[in-house]
Amino acid sequence: MTRPYRRQSQPEQVQSEVSGLNCSSGYLLVRAPLPRTPGVQSWLEKIRATTRRKSLPLLPLLTRTPYFCSGCPHNPSTKAPEGAAVGAGISCHAVVTLMAPSQTGDVIGMTQMGGEGAQWIGMQPFLERDHLIQNLGDGTFHHSGSLAIRAAVSAGVNVTYKLLHNSAVAMTGGQQPVGVMPVPAIVQGLLAEGVKRIIVTTEDVKRYRRVTLPKGVVVWHRDRLTEAQEVLARTPGVTLLLHDQECATELRRKRKRGLVPEPTERVVINERVCEGCGDCGQQSNCLSVQPVDTEFGRKTRIDQSSCNKDYACLAGACPSFLTVVPAGGKPAFVPVPMPDDAALPDPEPVVPASRTTRITGVGGSGVVTLAQILSIAASLAGRHVRALDQTGLAQKGGAVVSDIKITKEATDQAGKAALDECDLYLGCDLLVAADPGQLTTATPARTVAVVSTAEVPTGQMVIDPEVSFPPVGPLKERIRTESRDVVFLDARRLANDLLGEDQFANLLLTGAAYQTGGLPLPARAIEEAITLNGVKVEANLKAFRLGRQAVADPEAFADLLEGRAAAPKPERGLSDEARRTLELVGATPESELARLLAVRVPDLIAYQNAGYAARYARFVEQVRRAEGESVPGSTALTEAVARYLHKLMAYKDEYEVARLSLAPEVEREVKARFGDGARISYRLHPPVLRALGMTRKIELGPWFKPAFRALAAMRRLRGTRLDPFGAARVRRAERALVVEYEATINEVCRNLDEGCHGLAVEIASLPDTVRGYEEIKMASVARYRARSAELVGRLSSERERTDANTAAPRGVL
Repeated sequence: MTRPYRRQSQPEQVQSEVSGLNCSSGYLLVRAPLPRTPGVQSWLEKIRATTRRKSLPLLPLLTRTPYFCSGCPHNPSTKAPEGAAVGAGISCHAVVTLMAPSQTGDVIGMTQMGGEGAQWIGMQPFLERDHLIQNLGDGTFHHSGSLAIRAAVSAGVNVTYKLLHNSAVAMTGGQQPVGVMPVPAIVQGLLAEGVKRIIVTTEDVKRYRRVTLPKGVVVWHRDRLTEAQEVLARTPGVTLLLHDQECATELRRKRKRGLVPEPTERVVINERVCEGCGDCGQQSNCLSVQPVDTEFGRKTRIDQSSCNKDYACLAGACPSFLTVVPAGGKPAFVPVPMPDDAALPDPEPVVPASRTTRITGVGGSGVVTLAQILSIAASLAGRHVRALDQTGLAQKGGAVVSDIKITKEATDQAGKAALDECDLYLGCDLLVAADPGQLTTATPARTVAVVSTAEVPTGQMVIDPEVSFPPVGPLKERIRTESRDVVFLDARRLANDLLGEDQFANLLLTGAAYQTGGLPLPARAIEEAITLNGVKVEANLKAFRLGRQAVADPEAFADLLEGRAAAPKPERGLSDEARRTLELVGATPESELARLLAVRVPDLIAYQNAGYAARYARFVEQVRRAEGESVPGSTALTEAVARYLHKLMAYKDEYEVARLSLAPEVEREVKARFGDGARISYRLHPPVLRALGMTRKIELGPWFKPAFRALAAMRRLRGTRLDPFGAARVRRAERALVVEYEATINEVCRNLDEGCHGLAVEIASLPDTVRGYEEIKMASVARYRARSAELVGRLSSERERTDANTAAPRGVL
């Protein structure tokens, strides 16, 4: 597998390895830049000679691997204690083989259906480990997995079967397992078979108040799932952990059909309070907990359109979470009106009657539905259609590809697009669209590409704050190279801004593709097919027409976007204190450095006072002068110091969390999405209560705002002897980091020259890795200090070598 593209890349520490080669397309995927040794270069030349194209671009590719759905019960149920050996299961459980061991344990392999855990019968006598955790789904259990449990009992091995009871065979469409038994019957039968101990976990313990279970079977909340596995691991023989939670996809369908009530609460993250540490993603393993880049670095945001309201993310060790009860009545968002025929071009684009289209995207986003709509439209227009949907594990967020061949006459041909056969390359996801395997069908001689540039996070990005979306430029360039014409649109953002939900992005992109002449169909046939589909017809028709308008009349479309732009935030202007402080830095007006300071100086004044901000400004000016003398014309180091010294100085203690929780933009954004009467509650886990043994967050309603105001007003006590929170280990570390960083940058400036400028900027940017609260932050501080010491040592060594070479007489090597 390819290594994820990381924000803080360290090529010198990564072993170069080839991860895959598609000789038919001529693309080589590598984990890191290959060494330029004669042997490697000779090998590359041999590969180039065998490929269709003569170049092998090395792409920084982050693959779109399958993942569990948002709110999926597999997210908590597949977590395992640290160091545990885990056996993968069939169907959805197989996805754990593609996930990080930190989330799922050390997966040692999988077997055929009905053989789950049987591998341990042969392995255990030869290993030092004496216990295995075996994942098992209820569909597999009722099919043949119960036989594997019997075999393990007969063999007398130590294995805990972790059985997920989600009442659906989710991987193949959500069918109910044949012969499904309720939980009491399952545990009763397994106890009779010889299972030694059983623990049931669930997200709602109240459901079991009137359920009669066999003696000895206990019901725990899912928060204790790791504890349950540890308890069962200490019990000799075969044990069972049964996790009872309904399939998230099926639950979502029931809510849409009105079969079960819709939860009233929504989860929102205050991005200024968020540290972007990724703990909420690790706790929930949920794809709706998405990273986002902001002015103050990487933060986390809840994608409301995909959120299944599982609330597992609230377990994240962070005070940034809010729960919101939306206001009733009319929604705050009002979509744009339907573009009428006068706003669309006439005549329609004329294209050949026969075309081949490849649609690439992410499973669950409507790619297959879009392919069906276009196929029906072709039939309505009197065309013949051959189509093939390649879904794989698409239902779990993996790549999905649909090929559609539309012809005027019936033709015997394969449904799959062949090499260089694609006329329209419709990329609903940038990562999948840039995949070399998919681009083999495209060719500069005939292909028109219409691609969404939206940066949809992958599962790896959710759980690891160091993994980021790869640079968009090279991905777009790869698609552009393989096309004769290309249109890039951020379809998700446009759909959100214009229609209120990103689920309309695919049809907006289709409208753009139609207007480029990529589809051999009349618009009326496509609109009729959308109507026949019967799902949110008006909004989908609107999305299709807006996509047409984006290509046909970009000026009018831009005016529409400008009119839909969010109301401008009230500008307070700079205070006299802020202006005087900014004058301490000789930044060029309108430069990036000036912009950074104009944001951060007022913020530090609000954080503490003008003197605190002046300390910051004076140090930035000191670095600016040193950089100007050593590397004339560059401000990269100064900009890094401006960003990350502010990050360290504005550490989020109790006073700052209170101030940012009261920020007016938070309430403004909540009202814009959920209505004027939306009720906000704060989910907090104060360190004081945590130290007293409280393991869960508390919910504080709007009545707590006066306490926040009082706490924010007490910020003048920060760092003084009267500071009630200042003696805490984390607070002492946060104050020490500021001093350490200033000393480090002073050392960097003393050794600065053009040769080591890049390394100096990397050192100055290291505080970006200091994230989180309490123990999570302390762990990141330890990593930061170790890395900083390593890089500063290397900087000093490089400068000593440079000085030695400069001082050496001519002719001496």
